[in-house]
Amino acid sequence: MARRVQDYDEDDVRVRPGRRGSRPRTRRRPAHEDASTGFVTAVDRGRYRCLVDAGTSGERPVTAMRARELGRKGVVVGDRVALVGDVSGAPDTLARIVRVEPRASSLRRTADDSDPFERIIVANADQLVIVTALADPEPRPRMIDRQLVAGYDAGMDPLLCLTKADLADPDGLVAEYAPLGVPYVVTRRGGDLDDLRGHLSGRTSVLVGHSGVGKSTLVNALVPDAERAVSQVNAVTGRGRHTSSSAIALELPGGDGWIIDTPGVRSFGLAHVEPENVINAFEDLAEGAAERCPPLCDHLQESCGLDGWVEDGHASRARLDSLRRLLASREGEPE
Repeated sequence: MARRVQDYDEDDVRVRPGRRGSRPRTRRRPAHEDASTGFVTAVDRGRYRCLVDAGTSGERPVTAMRARELGRKGVVVGDRVALVGDVSGAPDTLARIVRVEPRASSLRRTADDSDPFERIIVANADQLVIVTALADPEPRPRMIDRQLVAGYDAGMDPLLCLTKADLADPDGLVAEYAPLGVPYVVTRRGGDLDDLRGHLSGRTSVLVGHSGVGKSTLVNALVPDAERAVSQVNAVTGRGRHTSSSAIALELPGGDGWIIDTPGVRSFGLAHVEPENVINAFEDLAEGAAERCPPLCDHLQESCGLDGWVEDGHASRARLDSLRRLLASREGEPE
């Protein structure tokens, strides 16, 4: 039997014969130049809640599914996407996401430090708000360190949000992170959130933290109609119960920015992070690393040139020690 020879069109695009003599199929995908633009605000079991024409008089929520032509490309909260089909937003209608626009940032984590598969938590946020309680449950500095590393790796600005200041003094934890120059806000039950609102204004911020630290309580106070479930801390384990099951983007009142609430996590794998992506966030130390460190230096070894850089007065010892603590946090999960 003679072998069928596949044809190529004049643009060198592979064409496969269709079944039963139908029109040949091609791998060329439609450009969808007339697609509507949307912002993914929630993901739930294969359905994507998108805000179409945001900021205009025609702004509307649209439910969509992912088109097959996206292949294995994931869609996460914060993504800017192109949609086709029924984008009216009317009840019981469904659009299709046909394209994910390039991401300005991607907050990523792995299940643990041995997992080669990274998960993108949210896209296009520019600020990482690390929420930690000062008591009930107790602070976990190694978890904070690892979340800072993930934020620096993503190119996001970090902010420490210390909750439950009515139960414990924040000064010790504030001093621990002072050498890194990380800004912080302190909140207490029943207190005002003006300082926090000032940091969130005009930005897209993602809130991270383990369960029970008061993240959902903050979200409900910042966006009164959010109705995020809150949890109590287990008296035996000292840990909170997961109440937020998926990430969701919420617009601040008056259109003054966005916050993305994420589920509470008990681990934050950093298998995907390279040391250079962390140190580049610290200009005074990154300059020394470029000038004096040997190739592939992890900045934890004795031959690291940053020690001499500090001794010559280019940066402080406390800042280098804090950076090394962050880099060392990549080596194992928090207790």
